[in-house]
Amino acid sequence: MKKKYIISALLLAIGFILHSIVPGFFGMKFDLLITFLVIGILLEPEVKNALLVGLLGGILTALTTTFPGGQIPNILDKILTALVVVFLAKNLSESRIKVYLISLIGTFISGASFLFFALMMTGLPVPYSTLLLSVVIPTALVNMVVTGIVYKAVLMAQKAVKTA
Repeated sequence: MKKKYIISALLLAIGFILHSIVPGFFGMKFDLLITFLVIGILLEPEVKNALLVGLLGGILTALTTTFPGGQIPNILDKILTALVVVFLAKNLSESRIKVYLISLIGTFISGASFLFFALMMTGLPVPYSTLLLSVVIPTALVNMVVTGIVYKAVLMAQKAVKTA
């Protein structure tokens, strides 16, 4: 097993803990696990890793969802998000904003697709657009900043381990 898969699993565990403690409202909660899903894929941008991280991330968020019937939408949205993230990671040119942009897009795709799947399967407590504006967009903006910070910290930690 590659070391990066182990790191991805550890990142998902951290995301799971944060997802567990973040309170929900309107049956929804900010999804900080996406931050760690994105970083796990950026460290190993391969489809196999993305599918694994997406499936595991979906299962973990399904375990802690506060949305009634949100288990399957969580799994579906994380797999879709992981595939979008790996596509972006492989196809966007290197730049200082790449990590931020991928996180922003990934979080938005995750939230929008979760709401769509939940709407189709169980319905929503308030209109789709209200949840998109009040939960998904703020989460995407927060995750963009958090992902940038955590990604830099992970890279610094990896560098320190390699030189030790």
